Amino acid sequence: MQRQRKKRRSNPAFIGLLVMLIAAGIYFNNYVVPTIPLPTAATPTPTRDPESYISAAKTAFDEGNLLNSIEAYQQAILLSPGNPSIYLELARVQVLSGRYEAAQTSASNALLLSPDNPTGHAILGWTLNYLGDRGGAAAALQRALQLDPNSALAHAFYAEHLADMQEYEQAGEESRIALQLDNTLLEVRRARGYVLETTANYEEAAFEYQQAMAINDRIAGLHLALGRTYRALERYDDAIEQFVIADSLNPADPIPNTQIGLIYITTGEFGRAVQAMLQAVSEDPGNPIRHGNLGVAYYRNRQLVEAIDAFTLAIRGGMTENGVAVQGLPLEYGQVAAFYYMYGLSLAREGRCPEALPIAQGLIAAVPEDLIAVSNANEMISICSGGGG
Repeated sequence: MQRQRKKRRSNPAFIGLLVMLIAAGIYFNNYVVPTIPLPTAATPTPTRDPESYISAAKTAFDEGNLLNSIEAYQQAILLSPGNPSIYLELARVQVLSGRYEAAQTSASNALLLSPDNPTGHAILGWTLNYLGDRGGAAAALQRALQLDPNSALAHAFYAEHLADMQEYEQAGEESRIALQLDNTLLEVRRARGYVLETTANYEEAAFEYQQAMAINDRIAGLHLALGRTYRALERYDDAIEQFVIADSLNPADPIPNTQIGLIYITTGEFGRAVQAMLQAVSEDPGNPIRHGNLGVAYYRNRQLVEAIDAFTLAIRGGMTENGVAVQGLPLEYGQVAAFYYMYGLSLAREGRCPEALPIAQGLIAAVPEDLIAVSNANEMISICSGGGG
């Protein structure tokens, strides 16, 4: 008679371990294996030295090819990821090319590798100031100066921050210190020019910007700055020339065309202003200010229907013809109030009084100290009551 085998009891711990191993295998195959680089065939070409990329980046920067400079520094970082100085050079070029968030990341990476690097704190503060983080900028710049009181860059960047905080006397002092420490640095000359510009010393500001451009004349931001000073000095042809150069160096930036449009509005060349503002809108379609500026150009050119369309997007918000969302601007003092009263006047003159009168009432209630806005609000009311137009 055959003996009946005893059933072996299952071991819960063993089963649990087996399940975990299976799960780990699935995870490894699905998530880890795809990240492992495939083996490549051996090549007789030796790995490129990171110094060659750094040299190429510096050459590209000197030639004004900022994008090529950024790419070369990024390649150098891939080959030498533990070198903080490469991250800082990259951050510097990223700031000058207007890539502020990327510059913040690069400077932060440098500080992870070298926490007490004064240049790292200085450049981080510079980027944070551009990004509107005034408190963070001040802390980083003060730390940089604490670590190295003779850092020309730290004094220069701190001067710009103080100018933005409207602490003009201290900003002037910091910019002069930076100049005394090293007047050969582009950023130092630029910072001194910026402080002079913000304090309405336009002739001196233009000189400093020109000195910065003598170091490197392929930086779009320097041409923008010099253009602003020429515009303030009413040297409009010179200003337009600088804005055109800035646009050629950074075609995606809407600011040069916006500035050109504002000059044409000032000089009464409204058709040209419309063309410039249209170009700015195409470069920055989601920005309501661009649509508002276009509305002003149309309004001045007596194209009221087109002005209404542009102001509607700027003030009410909506979608552009290309499907880009625009968020409307709430009524406030300054430039936006001007958009509102030109919008209301355009509506009133086109007989759209049910839309114009609430704007007039809103202006009187919201910006009562803006005498021009209130006067135009009363003009809307007069037009709609049959007493003007």
